[in-house]
Amino acid sequence: MSYNFGTKEQPLVLKTPPLSSEYTMHVDVKDGKEIIVCTVGNTVLHYNIDCINDLHTMLKAHGDWMELGSTDEQKPAKEGTVEAWGRSENNPVGGWYGLKKGLRGRFGMYIPPLLEALGLAEFTHNTKGNTMRAI
Repeated sequence: MSYNFGTKEQPLVLKTPPLSSEYTMHVDVKDGKEIIVCTVGNTVLHYNIDCINDLHTMLKAHGDWMELGSTDEQKPAKEGTVEAWGRSENNPVGGWYGLKKGLRGRFGMYIPPLLEALGLAEFTHNTKGNTMRAI
């Protein structure tokens, strides 16, 4: 599935779930495959673009609100959260959707707003403990 939600020149501008920070996302090609490029200040993260459809499918099957649970790669993810699923051996890619070693975490922070912008999910916008569900 191909997504068109921004280019390097004109990225999609998103806000973190608590609406406290802006970041950008766009589609690029690396090693012949489309990837998501997420730029947060000077930090650039890469995510497997399959995470969009895979996360939406998982949330639809889950059928209820799921905690985001965002955390850095070096910290364990809380079980039962979007973050834990985004690095689980049981997800469709068999592990991390994040592609840059050392920066593979924060899946639960940066991918949910993209799904919301694409009209695939909704999530709460609390200071902490945000949850999401498929639309």
